[in-house]
This record gives sequence, structure tokens and C-alpha cells, in this order.
Amino acid sequence: MGDEVSLRTKKVFDQGLENITHRLDSSIETEKENNDFLVSEQVIEEAQKEKEAKRSKKRAAEEIEQLAREQARREAYLAREKATAEDREAKKLKNKKQSPE
Repeated sequence: MGDEVSLRTKKVFDQGLENITHRLDSSIETEKENNDFLVSEQVIEEAQKEKEAKRSKKRAAEEIEQLAREQARREAYLAREKATAEDREAKKLKNKKQSPE
């Protein structure tokens, strides 16, 4: 044998694995119904997933707000720079007009 098996053997292996998986899954579900600890554990896990979902939603909203604030700051900075440049240019023109040639 080796790492090669016939198609029939592979099919039998797959069926066996599927049967074992099904039995284990049904066993776990039965145990969940009978064991209060597992039920409460499941409830806790679901609550934690809900909390994490809320946190990530809040984080996403905060990121959007932060990006908006940063964009507003950049725009304000650029407006100040533009106003400063225009003011400098106006002063240069004024000085040129006033200076004797």
C-alpha cells in the first residue's frame, strides 16, 4: 500500500469518516441538551460574539469619524496655507507699487 488507494477504498474511508463525524456531532448535541454547563457555555459564547460584533461596529464608526476629522483638518490647513500665500502675494504687489522705481 502506500499513499495510493483505489476509488472503492477511498469511498469506504470517506463513508466511515462521515459516519463517525455524524455520531460525534449527534453525541455532542445530546450532551448539550443534558448538560446545563454546556448550554450556559454556549449562551456565554454567543453573548461574547455579540459583544465583539458591537465593538467592531463601534470601532468602524469611530474610524469613519476620525477620518472625517482628519480630512477637515487637512482642508483647514490647506485653506490657511492658501490664504497665507495670497496674503504674501498681495503684500508683494503692494510693496512693488509703493517702492520707487
